[in-house]
Amino acid sequence: MGVGKGLAQQRWAVRELAATGLAWLVGLALLHRCERLPTPNEYAACAAALLLLFALRRRHVLAWAGFVAVFAFTQGALRAEWRLSPELHPAWEGRDLTLTGRIDSLPIAVTGQGGMPGWRFEFAVEAVGPAGTALPPEVPRRLMLLSYDGPPITAGERWRFTARLKRAHGLANPGGFDAELWLFEQGLRATGVVRASQRLQAAPWWEIDAARQRLRAAIRERVADPGLAGVVAALSLGDQNAIAHADWALLRDTGVAHAFSISGLHVTMFAWLASALAAPLWRRSGRLCLRLPAPTAARWAGVLAALGYALFSGWGVPAQRTVVMLAAVAALRSLGLRWPWPLVLLVAAVVVTLVDPWALIQPGFWLSFGAVGLLMAAGGEAAQGWRARLRAAFRTQAIATVGLAPLSLICFAQLSLVGMLANLVAIPVISFLITPLALLGGVAPPLWVLAAWAVQALMGWLKLLTALPGAVWWLPAAPVWAQGLALLGAALVVMRLPWRLRLAGLAMTLPLLWPALPAPAAGEFELLAPDVGQGNAVLVRTQGRVLLFDAGPAYAPGQDAGERVLLPLLRGLGVRRVDMLMLSHRDADHVGGAATLLRALQVRELRSSLEPGHPLLREGPAEVRCEAGQSWIWDGVRFDVLHPTSAQFEAGLKSNDLSCVLRITSAAGRRALLAGDLEAEQERALVKREPDLRADVLLVPHHGSKTSSSAELLAAVSPKVGLVQAGYRSRFGHPAPPVLARYQAAGVAVVASPSCGAWQWQSGTAQTSCERERSRRYWSDRTVPPIAPDQAFGPPLPEDTASPDVEPVF
Repeated sequence: MGVGKGLAQQRWAVRELAATGLAWLVGLALLHRCERLPTPNEYAACAAALLLLFALRRRHVLAWAGFVAVFAFTQGALRAEWRLSPELHPAWEGRDLTLTGRIDSLPIAVTGQGGMPGWRFEFAVEAVGPAGTALPPEVPRRLMLLSYDGPPITAGERWRFTARLKRAHGLANPGGFDAELWLFEQGLRATGVVRASQRLQAAPWWEIDAARQRLRAAIRERVADPGLAGVVAALSLGDQNAIAHADWALLRDTGVAHAFSISGLHVTMFAWLASALAAPLWRRSGRLCLRLPAPTAARWAGVLAALGYALFSGWGVPAQRTVVMLAAVAALRSLGLRWPWPLVLLVAAVVVTLVDPWALIQPGFWLSFGAVGLLMAAGGEAAQGWRARLRAAFRTQAIATVGLAPLSLICFAQLSLVGMLANLVAIPVISFLITPLALLGGVAPPLWVLAAWAVQALMGWLKLLTALPGAVWWLPAAPVWAQGLALLGAALVVMRLPWRLRLAGLAMTLPLLWPALPAPAAGEFELLAPDVGQGNAVLVRTQGRVLLFDAGPAYAPGQDAGERVLLPLLRGLGVRRVDMLMLSHRDADHVGGAATLLRALQVRELRSSLEPGHPLLREGPAEVRCEAGQSWIWDGVRFDVLHPTSAQFEAGLKSNDLSCVLRITSAAGRRALLAGDLEAEQERALVKREPDLRADVLLVPHHGSKTSSSAELLAAVSPKVGLVQAGYRSRFGHPAPPVLARYQAAGVAVVASPSCGAWQWQSGTAQTSCERERSRRYWSDRTVPPIAPDQAFGPPLPEDTASPDVEPVF
């Protein structure tokens, strides 16, 4: 009877612990969906709810679960309040500040505009001002800084920088990378560019990141190929930023990117080696064995080794999860307890989010815990014999590939159809060959060369796979209900269940794989102006056609708006073909992303004012010169090219004045006018030449520069909305205050991309939406000015001059 009562109590304890863990995660998940943090009155309501639920906790497990959920929500909100403060005061933006502090991360080599080399790093501010006064409340504690053409920087060093700062602000686009969330997760509340620097003190000997940086430098010195050296550094030090941008694209497209981070397998292998070494050493001492059995000592030695390795390699979510699970298993075995594996996994998730509440919104959290959960739920008995082990390895990879496919699609909007083949080779090669060689290279540096050779061979295999037709499948975004249904369906498919249930699970994934794609009605069009920073790009969609007007800027070598903004946007909308790419003129902030688009998408027609021999004309279809008088109709929507004329081409005007000007007219008569970088003299010529320029929406010429938006053009167009695409606090000062005042005096509503993000307009209903408002969360920047005052930045640069701090640092 006593045994039965004890088992019942244990089962009740397990259920209560499970309810506690789930409630904790639910409370944090609700917090991360909030647009803002609670007000004082709402905090008071949370406190009252906590007192009430705590008093009722013994009556029902739901009361206890409610208490935990509200507590998780409240403590997470309070921690977010602390992390969000202090914010950089707007008055400090764009000013040169003298900052004293410490390099707080592993510096990352970057390349700026024009190939300018530099470093990106986190900086812990200790004092502000030449005299090193205390940190004022208007300046954040931690910053992300860029330093170009300066001396080498080492983690842990103390420096004094003169830097120009701006608030933590990123581009806001549907399905795009959330730079503001990333900065918030890292505890960085401002970014900036270093103007002058002075090293004050070397890094102390105990600085972990300094040791990692020395090892990274040693790897690069030993391995001649920078790309291979970066991969070896990533696998030995956890420095994911060391992997080249093109290599990351290859790893993503083959579905093996997870294997090139410090994963749970790597940490577990390190812990197993430490345990295997500790056990015989412990047994040498009888006195130690009397105090603690050798198996127990070996388990805890493995946990400590795993913790040290995880900390040294960057403390990523998969490493955190593995360390916590190893510690939980060691504790349970030391106490003689047995918990079901889902409870151990749940406890690990709670501990990870207790340390870092924002781990819950990282894809790595869900992929890491999801993979372990699927493998544990669908796993079978231990295989005996090499053939059985080979079959088990194949089945394990199939479970991970199929089971995690919906999650990969939700997180990354792509699915590698060669991922299983790639992982069958990559995982054993990385885990049992490359990673051990990379780690042992710290003792015997020639082994790094062997590791690099193995990486080179593996990369060759991955390139062969990506060359296969249909290697990567890009899918549009699906609604939340389809995502949840697909996750459940994929789990059913890989479980050891009757085939009827598995087939039902397969059917549940179909709404995610083939979502309904909304499109404008016949005779209507949709205008979508993504947030590309300092540049232009406007997507026009009719019922069955797509036109892209300009392709945004290039941010740095190998990084442009085509790759970072437009491709993810187009794929998220289900656009596989662009019917026309119209490049208004040759300036880099309008054609910077064109080459990427021409290589990655099917572009049926290229129309531009580019001069003969321009490099872009070799990338895509035969070019048609845009000239006034050209027109066509798609799905009942009329397109007219209004500028330039053939005579203006022959006159040899500068590129801005040769900007293609496009008018789009719906069947109901609603219009949009896209004016490129047209300047005042040619605006007046256009007004004289075109009797009817009226439009509902005007893409403000030249981003709102003083050179454009003449009074004559505004009077002729009489727009309801003026759309400005410009960079956040750009040195160009766009839109210029006099131009902004001119629009306001004319009663035109001005929408600026820094404050709105991507802007969408439907010609049928004239409805508009701003992505920054639609996707707002409590970490989003809320004090975005519509313009960047010239006085905050000194004299504006010439209009065609690029600067490393024009664009966001991401």
